[in-house]
Amino acid sequence: MRKFIVACLMTIALCACRPAPTATFEAPAAEYINKEGKGTIEGHAFFRDEKGSVVYAAGEHVFLIPVTTYAEQRMAQVFGTAKYVQAKFLPWDQSDAGFRKYMRSTKAESTGTFKFEKVAPGDYFVATTVSWLPENSFIMKGGAIYEKVTLTGKEKDAVKVIVSGK
Repeated sequence: MRKFIVACLMTIALCACRPAPTATFEAPAAEYINKEGKGTIEGHAFFRDEKGSVVYAAGEHVFLIPVTTYAEQRMAQVFGTAKYVQAKFLPWDQSDAGFRKYMRSTKAESTGTFKFEKVAPGDYFVATTVSWLPENSFIMKGGAIYEKVTLTGKEKDAVKVIVSGK
């Protein structure tokens, strides 16, 4: 129980260290996510555990997030300077409700593969979680991961992205 309390306090302390977005969410800046494009983003989301084994984002929601000033600040709040944050340090979602409306999502296949079709040109964050509960533990392992991808509108093939936190 003591470890659980310490983990909760550390999470609260770490979240307090990362500043919340100062920009306000502006829907017009994210509107391109609602436009139908010709682009496709195909990806594979996974994480390597402490033993080096691959853990896939099987069945996890994968989010396509338009890059805006607010989104960049929100990602910095959650991830700091990394592309991965441990599950035990994930902050509670305090994002703007409008921000959450301007995302697309899909579910990853059993091998962590995913696809977004009819994507308009633009810059996007692709984010998901890969987490598991080890045997005899009450602390989740893994965490949230993301990658940034750009579609120019000139691609003839799908844009491939590996989301692994590295």
